[in-house]
Amino acid sequence: MYKSLAIFLIGFLLIACNGDAKKADDEQLRKEPWEQISIKATGTTVNFMMWQGSPVINNYMNNYVVPTVKKKYNIDLRISGGQGPEIVQLVMGEKQANVRNGQVDMVWINGETFFQLRKIDGLWGPFVKQLPNAKFIDFNDTFINTDFQQPVNYMECPWSINQFAMVYNSVKVPAPPKNLRELEAYVREYPGTFTISNDFTGMTMLKSFLAELAEGPKGLDGPFDEKKYKTLSKALWDFINSNKMYFWKEGETFPKEQSKMNQLFATGELHIVYGFNEGGIEDKVLSGLYPKSTKGYPWENGTIKNANYLGILDNASQKAGAMQVIDFLISPEAQLEKSRADGMDANTVLKVSKLPVEWQKKFKSAPKRNYGITMEELEPYAMEEPAPEYMIRLYEDFRTKVIEK
Repeated sequence: MYKSLAIFLIGFLLIACNGDAKKADDEQLRKEPWEQISIKATGTTVNFMMWQGSPVINNYMNNYVVPTVKKKYNIDLRISGGQGPEIVQLVMGEKQANVRNGQVDMVWINGETFFQLRKIDGLWGPFVKQLPNAKFIDFNDTFINTDFQQPVNYMECPWSINQFAMVYNSVKVPAPPKNLRELEAYVREYPGTFTISNDFTGMTMLKSFLAELAEGPKGLDGPFDEKKYKTLSKALWDFINSNKMYFWKEGETFPKEQSKMNQLFATGELHIVYGFNEGGIEDKVLSGLYPKSTKGYPWENGTIKNANYLGILDNASQKAGAMQVIDFLISPEAQLEKSRADGMDANTVLKVSKLPVEWQKKFKSAPKRNYGITMEELEPYAMEEPAPEYMIRLYEDFRTKVIEK
């Protein structure tokens, strides 16, 4: 019995010591020069969890980023599928199990997930200021330094910046609806050709609707307001429920994935869809999925403009490796490749005027969009992301007050 107890205590002390040593190493990493971090990163395997619902993004990551970081830094980047809820659940489960070296090192996130991870101390940092290529990012830009009304404080690194846009087939819809009053008239005239996706993108559109009901693009600015939300959301659910019989499938079901919305638009069932990255039109037209008559446009009251970010998990086993990968992802080289309109077509998060002259020239001469609307055209309609509680509540209430009603 005493021998078993001694073995248990020794094991417990070893775990505690290892935990203390890991914390000390993590703290030291925040102080080390970049050259030393790069040395530590060499030869590591970095696990990256990200949304994998876009073929062009997957192509960029698998066929450009993965081989390039292997060649440049001898880092094996392994990518797994997962977004907001899956990331949060993974972190919570590992914390409850006291897992010190987690399955995942870095994640692709934005406001709602950033908020939830911060609440459970799931992110490691601040680390962004240590990245050499961070000097090319304008951290005075409120669409970069603030994520869903939350100061980023260098706890996550901006990766792309984009704006939400409405998308329509201009042959089938000569004059698309630009406000709720026009949308109601539209769905009654063209029943079955519009719906709301039960995902991040659909909920983002509902935030634009909420702001319109608040009578202005800044109607949701500031901390979450319970009283305001109850008033506005009641009006929103009343609007949707009084019109959903004219939605796709008579409002009896709602697509759960943006890929399903894309397919429905491609086959002509839906005449209006929507999305980030200014609607994601370019690659879908170039690939032949969308017709060349596809166009993007702004919602009259405004649409969300935001950045998306890369974070490092608190229990990541390869923090140095993750920092090296993230620094590469915000490098002029990787950002230029990502911005190509004939590729991933993602707006760079870098301030191009801060770049060396040769890189400025490369960005200016890169392939531009032929079909999709630009962020410059949408800029006058840009809205800041509201507090994360709005998104969380919309998800829950859309399910209970619309889908299950």
